[in-house]
Amino acid sequence: MSRLRLAVLDLYNGIPNQGMRCIREIVEQFSDSVEYEVFDVRARHQLPDLDFDIYISSGGPGDPREGDGVWEGLWGQWLDDVMTYNAAHDRKKFVLFICHSFQMAVHHFGLAEVTARRSLSFGTFPMHLTDEGAEDPIFTGLDDPFTAADFRRFQVIQPDQDRLEELGATILAIEKDRPHVDLERATMAIRWTPEIVGTQFHPEADADGMLEHFSRPDIKTEVIAEHGRQKWISLMADLSDPTKISHTHDTVIPGFLRRAIRVLCPEPEIARG
Repeated sequence: MSRLRLAVLDLYNGIPNQGMRCIREIVEQFSDSVEYEVFDVRARHQLPDLDFDIYISSGGPGDPREGDGVWEGLWGQWLDDVMTYNAAHDRKKFVLFICHSFQMAVHHFGLAEVTARRSLSFGTFPMHLTDEGAEDPIFTGLDDPFTAADFRRFQVIQPDQDRLEELGATILAIEKDRPHVDLERATMAIRWTPEIVGTQFHPEADADGMLEHFSRPDIKTEVIAEHGRQKWISLMADLSDPTKISHTHDTVIPGFLRRAIRVLCPEPEIARG
């Protein structure tokens, strides 16, 4: 059986990051079933065609509502082409959006407001599942709330319920509840269709890699200077707990890929004698 083809859309604009390493490592765990190719969307204006079966579009820096006048238009056209293809074919393309890509997709379809946060969201935070999220296959096995890595300067808020219903999209997860803070809770995950889903947090984040990164003296000093010692201590504790970031890392993207593989390459029925 030939392997499925997966395209990773790299939106990091050539900036060194942990996200692409983590995505590659997760995808490579499925190498028996999937072969993948990376496309440098922002720096080189590379976009995959429709010959791929599965797409993962990464996080990245900057304002998700803007670009260089070229790449964001190409990305939007790619997304429209996938949606058009899926509407016309029984064998559909699977897509996962992460953080920056999630915000871009929400903005592209007008599902909610995408705005700048008052301050950077930095660290690990609890995410709360909606009723739909509790039943969604990418969250199977996660607690409510579950812990996820969240690093972003922008947010998805004020979802348009009429627009969500028009597209058949559902909200799967929302930001932690902070009754003492007079701010709206952000939308943290949406499912567009049975094949297309996205998260505003970083499900690819791996605890071991983050522990190593944030244990570096220079990074530790930087985090404490910008966010305080308690934030660094809390972050390290969550990264060391196997029920938190590690569990999310092992659940969300692997769950997305397993479902895509199961749907696109179903096990043949064994003939009964």
